Amino acid sequence: MRLLIVEDEPVLARQLNEALENFGYAIDMAADGEEGHFLGSTEEYDAVILDLGLPKLDGVTVLERWRMEGRTMPVLVLTARESWSDKVAGLDAGADDYLTKPFKMEELQARLRALIRRASGLASPELSCGTVLLDTRNSRVTVDGAAVKLTAQEYKLLGYLMHHKGKVISRTELTEHIYDQDFDRDSNTIEVFINRIRKKMNIDIIKTVRGLGYVLEDPA
Repeated sequence: MRLLIVEDEPVLARQLNEALENFGYAIDMAADGEEGHFLGSTEEYDAVILDLGLPKLDGVTVLERWRMEGRTMPVLVLTARESWSDKVAGLDAGADDYLTKPFKMEELQARLRALIRRASGLASPELSCGTVLLDTRNSRVTVDGAAVKLTAQEYKLLGYLMHHKGKVISRTELTEHIYDQDFDRDSNTIEVFINRIRKKMNIDIIKTVRGLGYVLEDPA
């Protein structure tokens, strides 16, 4: 999953980046509202963390512009401790949830998981396909109850397919959602990752749709 973090406080921005990268997300960063608006308007993200008190362009304006442009990615806004009016303004501008500073990283991660699940029409933190179970809370994958060890990129790819079960996903879309902006994106590696996942799980749930991409389906 790919996230955009728009935060101008350097220490908090670094903490968010490190914590969420360690949890398996691909991260893009912006330090002001103008850069954040540009990235959110031109790149594909599974969710956005947006501070409201930003230089150059405030967070509420950034969010309003995204929604007017038809951008529908889930947005979690960060607000000051006592500023209830900021919470109202953020929600009215189109935010999906808010978190008050200071906060625990564990709560931030839980809220992000919930936002991404809801955006995919899912309710449970455990995603399943056949006997494959992916637990988003601990990044654990099992097949018939036995743990399957995946690399970070393999997990990201499988996770994206699990969140969009039954939908044909192109190589380009997979590439956009598992790599950050600065990564040398080569869609040819997607096929390599798919083949590795298939071998490790030894279950036929990832189907190749010739000329279109891949789809995750329950085994026949």
